[in-house]
Amino acid sequence: MKKRQTISIVTVSFNSAQTIQDTFDSIRSQDYESIEYIVVDGKSTDQTVEIINKNKDIISTWISEKDRGIYDAMNKGINLASGQVIGILNSDDIYEDKKTISAIMNAFNRSPETEVVYGNLNYVSYDLKRIIRKWRTTGFKRGSFRTGWHPPHPAFFVRNTTYIKCGLYDTNYKLASDFDFMLRVFEVYQCKSAFINRVVTKMRVRGESNKTISNILKGNLEISRSFKKYNIQKSPLYYFFRFLPKLYEHI
Repeated sequence: MKKRQTISIVTVSFNSAQTIQDTFDSIRSQDYESIEYIVVDGKSTDQTVEIINKNKDIISTWISEKDRGIYDAMNKGINLASGQVIGILNSDDIYEDKKTISAIMNAFNRSPETEVVYGNLNYVSYDLKRIIRKWRTTGFKRGSFRTGWHPPHPAFFVRNTTYIKCGLYDTNYKLASDFDFMLRVFEVYQCKSAFINRVVTKMRVRGESNKTISNILKGNLEISRSFKKYNIQKSPLYYFFRFLPKLYEHI
């Protein structure tokens, strides 16, 4: 019998006591057995570490220490991972249902050449009960990033070997390193990807890059820097194409 591949899921936390138990419950509910769960805490000062300790039965490895921001913490988690596939689940997000990880791993197993698997996302209210916006994506076509397309990072899974090939998150970016990484994976290295047309992750509407108008503007500047770094010319209507689907999703 063929051995099941292991998926490493990394959760980064800092003062996440109000939400992280939901994240742990989501991991615990998964019907896929070969999960390595890694928690990287930024030395929280609330009850986060206490909650982590209460959930050690599902945690393979955890650390609590100062970091240089969320992307530095993600990199720490990736470096600790030993699974063939790696996913990032934020400490205020949950997976859509108990079969989510099985669906992701089935997509990887269908083709050994697949390096990236991603799906859809629902933005939800703080209590997780109300859908505020639906992020529906599509299969990747080369050049799509130039016209505003990119998949939702919380619904994005990558082979460990792909991180080795493409590199980790660039900590010079404070708000858009996830975009920079996905741009690198899809457009620069042209990694083979698979899209599964199902909701993968529920994300509370409180993401760092969308908290304020200032952060949205700073994030857009970082995105422009990323395009320039890889010598990719974005469309003159890039921001129009980028935000039109968001308007449609709200409607």
